[in-house]
Amino acid sequence: MSQLQRAHSQLARVLLGKEQQIQLALTCLLAGGHLLLEDLPGMGKTTLAEALARCFGLQFHRLHFTNDLLPADLTGVSVLDPASGRFRFQPGPLFCQVVLADEINRASPRTQSALLECMASGRVSVEGTSHELPKPFVVIASQNGLDQSGTSPLPESQLDRFLMRLSLGFPNRQAEAAMLGGQHAPLEQLQTGLTPEDLQAAQQAVRTIHTSDALIGYVMDLVEASRRAGTGLSPRASQALITAAKAWAHLGGRSMVTPDDVQSVFPAVAEHRLDGGHRRPIPISSALLEQVDGIR
Repeated sequence: MSQLQRAHSQLARVLLGKEQQIQLALTCLLAGGHLLLEDLPGMGKTTLAEALARCFGLQFHRLHFTNDLLPADLTGVSVLDPASGRFRFQPGPLFCQVVLADEINRASPRTQSALLECMASGRVSVEGTSHELPKPFVVIASQNGLDQSGTSPLPESQLDRFLMRLSLGFPNRQAEAAMLGGQHAPLEQLQTGLTPEDLQAAQQAVRTIHTSDALIGYVMDLVEASRRAGTGLSPRASQALITAAKAWAHLGGRSMVTPDDVQSVFPAVAEHRLDGGHRRPIPISSALLEQVDGIR
C-alpha cells in the first residue's frame, strides 16, 4: 500500500462512510486544484478541509465569509512602520497553504473578486504591488445551498476556478451509528507522515501520467457534446478534466489514464460548470453523464 493509499485509509477513519468523496478530494489536491464543498450545515465540510490539510502537514486557516468581509481582511494591508517611517505590507490570512473559505457565498462580490485573483494566479495585489502566496496553495470553499438565508450564487467565473465540486451528503445508517458510538478517529490524531514536499512531488508525478491520443479524443467528444447542447465546457474545463483524471489514475497506482478514470471524475469536474452552481437537474447534465457511459 502506497503512502497516499494509507493516507486515504486514515482519512476514512475520520470521515466514516465517505470513501468516494475522500478519494475525489485527494484527487483534487494532487491535481493542484481548488475544491468547492456544497452541502447542508453539519455534514463534515470543515472536518474534511482540515483533515486534508493535516494529511500533508499544510498550514491551515479558516475564514468565515460574511457580507461585511472586506478584501483587505483577506489579502492584508500596508501599515506604517514607526521605526523606519515607511509603509510595510502586513500579510492577511490568505497567506496560508490551505485556506478554508467558510460559507463563501455569503460574501460580497467585491470580496469574491479578491479571492478570485489568488485562486487564478497564486498571488495577491495590494496597492499596485503583487505578493506571491505560499506553495502549495489551495482554497477549499464551503457553501450552503442557495435556499439558505443570506446566500447568493457564485459568479460563473469563480465557479470555473474550482477544479471540483463535491457534496458529502448524509452518512449511511451504519456509518452514522459508528460515529455516534465513538468509533471514528479524532481529527487531532490524524498522522500520515506526509509533508508539503510530498504533496508537491505527487503533483509533479501526476503531470507525467500518460494520456493517449485516443483518450484525448474521448475527452474531446465529451466537451464537444456539451457545446452542441448549448452550455459548453471551456478549454479550461477540458484541461481540468484531463488533469483530474491523471490524478485519479495516480491514486490508483496506474501510469496511464483510462476512460474509467475520466468517468470517475467527470461529475465533480463538470457539473458546477454546466448548471451555474445551482445544483438542479438540467437536461444537459443528464445527457452528458449518459454520454460518458456510452463513449469508449
